[in-house]
Amino acid sequence: MKVTLLLLSLLLLFSFRIKKADTNVYICKGKGSKRYHYSKHCRGLSNCSTNVYEVTLSKAKGIGRTLCGWED
Repeated sequence: MKVTLLLLSLLLLFSFRIKKADTNVYICKGKGSKRYHYSKHCRGLSNCSTNVYEVTLSKAKGIGRTLCGWED
């Protein structure tokens, strides 16, 4: 019983992590931009000097972006 529950828990955790990596986020490609945003209307994007782009979370992290301070 314990082994089954443990395996089920690990499966759920693993599937959540896969889905989260495929989540789309928003970034600004301005010169000093360093963050990603879950909402296109986040106040952290209000000073973006370029267009706002939608990318996958894994791509945003891959280019060194971290979560916006307004959304953590």
